[in-house]
Amino acid sequence: MISIERIQTLLPQAYPFLLVDRVLELERGKRILAIKNVTFNEPFFQGHFPGRPIMPGVLILEAMAQAGGILAFETIEEDVKDRAVYFLGIDKAKFRRTVIPGDQLALEAIILKRRGVYWSFQAYARVDDTIVTEAKMLAALEKK
Repeated sequence: MISIERIQTLLPQAYPFLLVDRVLELERGKRILAIKNVTFNEPFFQGHFPGRPIMPGVLILEAMAQAGGILAFETIEEDVKDRAVYFLGIDKAKFRRTVIPGDQLALEAIILKRRGVYWSFQAYARVDDTIVTEAKMLAALEKK
């Protein structure tokens, strides 16, 4: 398990844009399972949508990408201070159900391919074992 303190050393995002709360499982070079607790006091719920709060799909994708970034950093097992992960692309994104306050997103990223600095992942976001979002993602892990 990886704590929020370790996650903060790996990812450049900070509140309110850090969207991974904890890593539950990690198989270096293979997959990660992380969580995002979706709470009513998230700043984006003020405007999306008043009276019917729904987590924006782009933020679900961002949470999935952040999980993939953690997996990449933990896989290379190097000092990550002079490294950055850049989100390069997304393919075949599907949104299957809304995410609302009180949900817990289970974020899974599986490495499909790694070539040099380029990584491709298949990523899923689940709530209660039901896939709510899925996508294939491309990222680069480069020196800053």
